[in-house]
Amino acid sequence: MYVDHLQLTDFRSYESVDLPLDAGVTTFVGANGQGKTNLVEAIEYLSTMSSHRVASEVPLVRSGAARAVVRARVHAGLGDPRQLTLELELNPGKANRAKLNRAPLRSAREIIGVLRSVVFSPVDIAIVKGDPSERRRFIDDLIVARWPRLAGVRGDYDRVLRQRNTLLKSLGGRLRDGQPPGEAADTLDVWDAHLAQTGAELLEARLTTLADLAPHVGKAYADIAPTNNDAAAEYRASVDLGALRQAQGTSDGQGVNDGRGTSDAQVSSERAVLTDLLTNAMAERRVEEIQRGVSLVGPHRDDITLSLGMLPAKGYASHGESWSFALALRLGSFHLLRADGVEPVLILDDVFAELDSVRRERLASGVRLAEQVLVTAAVGADVPELLAGRRFRVADGDVTPDV
Repeated sequence: MYVDHLQLTDFRSYESVDLPLDAGVTTFVGANGQGKTNLVEAIEYLSTMSSHRVASEVPLVRSGAARAVVRARVHAGLGDPRQLTLELELNPGKANRAKLNRAPLRSAREIIGVLRSVVFSPVDIAIVKGDPSERRRFIDDLIVARWPRLAGVRGDYDRVLRQRNTLLKSLGGRLRDGQPPGEAADTLDVWDAHLAQTGAELLEARLTTLADLAPHVGKAYADIAPTNNDAAAEYRASVDLGALRQAQGTSDGQGVNDGRGTSDAQVSSERAVLTDLLTNAMAERRVEEIQRGVSLVGPHRDDITLSLGMLPAKGYASHGESWSFALALRLGSFHLLRADGVEPVLILDDVFAELDSVRRERLASGVRLAEQVLVTAAVGADVPELLAGRRFRVADGDVTPDV
């Protein structure tokens, strides 16, 4: 999969851009603040409807403009003549609009996953060094990349969680003999069931994906880092997963464990176990949750422990090791999607300046055969010769071929 044509209208700093691209490696070189990252961010947003730089759409629309449009032509793959035209119209404060081959989609979110991408940028070091929310976002972004329908599950879980927390806060002063009044307890039971169902589906997808991802991350880290290169990742849930491991050990193999089931007949035995675990844990901690006015059980409380050798990476890994781990997580994601049969666009946003020469060369060696690699760099010499390909100069809003 690769993008061969990108058009932007009022996106970020660009009033208008019409940019031909190709498979292989393309590098955008320019000083900081010239707009090179805006180009790859547009492709990322068209792929995921999210940005690694901002949480709101407002900064994505050029100052003074009412809307922004991102349009791209996407090829299915090398030697595959099939192609699609994707278009996304960003309307801050209003509903976004999307088109596929110029035909409007019912919801802009239906465009998620048509184009797949993996982005590595300097902010990704927070996955290793930052709060658990950074690692949860990382794994959730990956499960949506694997199974785009889970974007809806993720959104449903967040909505139910907000409404349940609102109810818990309202019950803080209404406990009778340590329990909420009957009507309130019944309402809370309903929200518990919703949270357990959506949470179990989200949790199952996370566990499956992390198990599939781990060997790719271990190999990617060993390929990048010359020493202390035994990297591992372990899921830490807010509930005891012992019952799930027991169910897996006795499973007859008929369960669906890929996060894609959509009917009762397809719900896996593991997901049923997870639903029960979450339901029981919420019941056990109900009084505490009401007293604190917040949900204490569920995927929103989970974490992923990243380790190098016998030590956790957070707090013990050096800056270079943390960078390498973050990069290995992204490269592992890239290789996992390829193993799923998808060739994602790989975006390396200003990463080579943060790596020493050994890690630069090892990274270049590991990605040079991807169908499409988009690189941004402030200094062209930072990009290894192994990634020699097409280059553009970016300055003052102009994108010109570097000849």
